Amino acid sequence: MLNASKIKNTLRPSLFGGLISVAGSALAAGDIEFNTDVLDLIDRTNIDLSQFARSGFILPGTYSMVVQINQQSLSEQSIAFYPPDNDPKGSEACLSAGLVEQLGLKASVAAELVWWKGGECLDIRGLPGMQVNGDLATATLNINLPQAYLEYSAINWDPPSRWDEGVPGLLIDYNMTAQSSHQKNDRVRNDLSGNGTLGANAGAWRLRADWQGRVDKDRERADRRSRLEWSRYYAYRAIPALKARLVVGENYLYSDLFDSFRFTGAALNSDESQLPPNLRGYAPEVVGVAKTNARVIISQQGRVLYETLVAAGPFRIQDLNDAVSGRLDVRVEEQDGSVHNFQIDTAGVPYLTRPGHVRYKLATGRPSDLQYGGDGDVFGSGEFSWGVSNGWSLFGGGITDNNYRALTVGAGRDLLVFGAVSVDVTQARANVWHETLSGKSYRLQYSKNFEQYDSQITFAGYRFSEKNYLSMSEYLDARHYGRNGELAGRYKYDGYTENWKPIGGSKALYTATINKHFRDLGATVYASYNKQTYWERPATQRWNLSVSRYFNVGTVKNMNLSLNLHRTQEYNYKDNGIALTVSLPLGRSGTLSMDANRAAGDNRFATRYADRLDERNSYQLSAGNNAASGYLSHIGDQADIDVAASKQEGGYTTLGVSARGGGTLTPYGGALHRTNSTGGTRLMVDTGGVPDVPVRGYGTPTRSNAFGKAVISDIGSYQRMAASVDLERLPSNVEATQSVTQLTLTEGAIGYRSLAVIAGEKAMAVVRLPDGSSPPFGATVKNLKQQDTGIVNDGGNVYLSGIQPGAEMTVSWGGSEQCIVTLPVLLPTDGLTDALQLGCRMVARDQSLPEPDALTGTRNDTEKTSS
Repeated sequence: MLNASKIKNTLRPSLFGGLISVAGSALAAGDIEFNTDVLDLIDRTNIDLSQFARSGFILPGTYSMVVQINQQSLSEQSIAFYPPDNDPKGSEACLSAGLVEQLGLKASVAAELVWWKGGECLDIRGLPGMQVNGDLATATLNINLPQAYLEYSAINWDPPSRWDEGVPGLLIDYNMTAQSSHQKNDRVRNDLSGNGTLGANAGAWRLRADWQGRVDKDRERADRRSRLEWSRYYAYRAIPALKARLVVGENYLYSDLFDSFRFTGAALNSDESQLPPNLRGYAPEVVGVAKTNARVIISQQGRVLYETLVAAGPFRIQDLNDAVSGRLDVRVEEQDGSVHNFQIDTAGVPYLTRPGHVRYKLATGRPSDLQYGGDGDVFGSGEFSWGVSNGWSLFGGGITDNNYRALTVGAGRDLLVFGAVSVDVTQARANVWHETLSGKSYRLQYSKNFEQYDSQITFAGYRFSEKNYLSMSEYLDARHYGRNGELAGRYKYDGYTENWKPIGGSKALYTATINKHFRDLGATVYASYNKQTYWERPATQRWNLSVSRYFNVGTVKNMNLSLNLHRTQEYNYKDNGIALTVSLPLGRSGTLSMDANRAAGDNRFATRYADRLDERNSYQLSAGNNAASGYLSHIGDQADIDVAASKQEGGYTTLGVSARGGGTLTPYGGALHRTNSTGGTRLMVDTGGVPDVPVRGYGTPTRSNAFGKAVISDIGSYQRMAASVDLERLPSNVEATQSVTQLTLTEGAIGYRSLAVIAGEKAMAVVRLPDGSSPPFGATVKNLKQQDTGIVNDGGNVYLSGIQPGAEMTVSWGGSEQCIVTLPVLLPTDGLTDALQLGCRMVARDQSLPEPDALTGTRNDTEKTSS
């Protein structure tokens, strides 16, 4: 069986200049007859062009090839070529059952496939229009299939048959922020906060443990408050056959019909992320304005979801998980010591389902509180959405325990050019406070993407609840505080506002998010609105309006004017804010901005200058209101680091540092890396032990560590992604023979791919056999990793790459390895300017080449050679 792979073009131009002139034509078996008279050779009898002699013909054997399906790359795999039953002199690629499964054929098509070679290989003649071609020069197997045979596919989405569960491994991700503040009276306050995830992958299972903590220390008061808690332990896996996600352990109820609460148990949900991109929902986003460099913490029911350090000015956080639902708490801690909070209500697009499909969510377990543990009786919940026709969907669900039950029914309608709308009603009944409360809640949702107007109503919703309506989470609060005797259980302590507030009593909830682009004017408008009214207490609301426009003034191009308005009303707290920013470009990448903003009755004016030092480092300087601040952001291979410092009138100074990163360990090695989404999907790229190789996934490339490993994190689940070697930044002594790989990973997977990289010097060499002759013209030279490093030219001349001191390479012709060359232990210190003289010792015909030593990279001395 042959072990050939790709043929690399490392010959001098004279070789292919001669091969272009071909006398004769293809023979019956596909042979090509070369006119060797045009080659400038001393010895025309010592030529081996067998590997070039057949046009499109591949000798029977097994080859390592990258498979491309309709120009979409799969992983490299072994492809066998066999003579067809009706053509003993021919050769045809064998598409095994495992490879055919990756094609993503429709079930009806897969059921009628025809096989040959005893059922081992697919007979492509059973699929009219299918073409399969192998190309040794690029080590590629090209498969072209009519789209009618395939499942639904999109540009960056693969069907489940091509999903990769990744490799076993361990991970630890973190997000840490440290801040120190100092006042003139020598009062110093230090605090450290963070959150992260520990995890392990085994097959399709993902085991995770989330943690969060904070340490505050005040030197003047000599007190220290610290808290470290594991917010949840859980395991999950994808079930592609059901388009679902199974979660066991501590979890939150992610529902399209009911509000969210924490519980310990199991949940089986239709996973929207496993659907094609245009059938998914959207992730919530948080918009606000920071008066100074600030720390932004987004949490839900006490669990930290996101924490980051932002520069002064408007901020917009858009990388929250799309599984997040319900009410989110946002805390903005300014470096001047002030803190302001607000809440946003997230919501999903109307609950619609494709015709003939059913989406569902099932959960059971015991409600639990992050601080108090078990906090209720065993419950069960279920919901579904059924695509009745091309426009209508019916949905409903229920949730119940011993003393609470709720039932929801609704319908959704795809209005085509007018968007999508859904309406539902929920009836709830609760036994609490020694009485039975019963009430209804009504909801209306709408979304629309007006592509022709470059605008989108991401979500618009309205919910009305009767006075005696209690949601499940409100019922659980009533049970908990009732048992503890706090105000007869009708009030709860809200850690968000640090006040006692009534339980239940919600009346109406209004939510809306709108985007609009005015391309002709170069303007963008973003607006969001949240309002909650109650039966017996004041309403809460928050609205935000952002307008941005680019314009030119004389010779100054691409100036920007942005206006941000917001209003927050939370019980006894009100905050109206406005921020106006004018910015103009300076230099190649710098931006000068002038700000005027008012928030919480405080007027502020500032001038900011932001610029990039390089691709990895950027900074911002700000001055105004008797204060100055600086912000530096660094994108590293092992972590992202942000540093913020400020000094204000009165001797108040602050310094903050945040770091986001992680570590991943697999059976193939480990690496530290940057990350934003803790516990998420990632890809380990192996560069074959070659360090400092720039690898790009998206954004700023990372570099392989000392062991030749690099990790690309924050990869989208169930979306095709590509990783590649950044050829423009390769070190001069490194060459990539395979620079791109593609794959689609399931949620939380640790993917693994190796890219063929050769490290070492490059030089001309002359190869001589023991009798003084030369290997034949066209013989190939490979290193011990079976990577092509050169092709022999006239007189044994060869241009070698990947030269390592003392390493060994094999020379092959006639379809097998014939001899071994050993490179000098000491290479010339003044550069490889002269041709290396290399002797090639022959391999005995009765002895195959031994495997190289795993540590030294050289072969065992026991191999048989002949002189």
